[in-house]
Amino acid sequence: MSSTDIKQNNTKENGQADESFLDQALRPTNWDEYIGQKHIKDNVQILLKAAEERGHIPEHILFYGPPGLGKTTLAHLIAKETGRQIKITSGPAIEKVGDLASILTNLSSGDILFIDEIHRLNKMVEEILYPAMESGVLDIIIGKGPSARTIQLDLPPFTLIAATTRVALVSSPLRSRFSGGVFRLEFYSNEEIAEIIKRSSKLLNTELEIDALNEIAKRSRFTPRTANYFLKRCRDFAQVHKKQLDKETVKGALAMLSVDEIGLNASDRKFLEILIEKFSGGPVGLKTMAAALSEEEATIEEVIEPYLIQLGLLERTARGRVATNKAYEHLGFDLPKDKQEKLI
Repeated sequence: MSSTDIKQNNTKENGQADESFLDQALRPTNWDEYIGQKHIKDNVQILLKAAEERGHIPEHILFYGPPGLGKTTLAHLIAKETGRQIKITSGPAIEKVGDLASILTNLSSGDILFIDEIHRLNKMVEEILYPAMESGVLDIIIGKGPSARTIQLDLPPFTLIAATTRVALVSSPLRSRFSGGVFRLEFYSNEEIAEIIKRSSKLLNTELEIDALNEIAKRSRFTPRTANYFLKRCRDFAQVHKKQLDKETVKGALAMLSVDEIGLNASDRKFLEILIEKFSGGPVGLKTMAAALSEEEATIEEVIEPYLIQLGLLERTARGRVATNKAYEHLGFDLPKDKQEKLI
């Protein structure tokens, strides 16, 4: 490998590291910096304070909700506020019982174990987790058949914080063992998103006009992760084109990302266009829409539809998906006669 190749590789590696560090830097470092989710903040703060006063470790906590709302951020914040070490893994990464045993036995007393996407945890692994959460022991089976025997290992006290985007797929026995609470993260208001963007722009040393800030906020799908992503891309666009980061620059940057004035992306608009043009606005079944879009059903249900429903552009009925009058208006389609008659 030449010196030029080495330099290019180092640049790529450093770039990836810088971007990762940037995402970490945007995370709040204390409760005052964490914007939104007040009901969760209040409950968790009481839980942590009470545990500290009793000299106990905090109880196990489960956070659930759509992606990008701050589940991982909350886990990191709890670790910082309690001064504890956090070990991070995910459900799909723990493939075997041995993987979980290795993680648990390497914890120190008082550590926080964060498992992301816990609904994807192997069922065999999940059953080993029950006594670990409840009694602080690890049951290991050695051997097979009649000669098999169980060894019970004592584990150091630890707090499990788990996150999932699909709480219905978390089994009831596992869910019930989160004695500290099961908390749902709600979508943010535009005002809260604007506060998050304001804070992030300061951390990025980016001057942002108030109109530009509000323009990003209203297109951010009520999600902090999306807001920070848009902010970074608008900053890049302004830097490359040597422009001030004003409202027009934001519009230009987001137009390149195919994000319209209410936050719909190309996939969202394609979904509505197919629903209106090919199926007269519905009702249409999920399987039919998935085939027409060449998308998986889960992608439509979990990625595309929630935001469209929130904006009142789509309805899920017993007969299928239906485009609302607002969807026709936003995309510039004429209302069909039957919909016009209902308005009269």
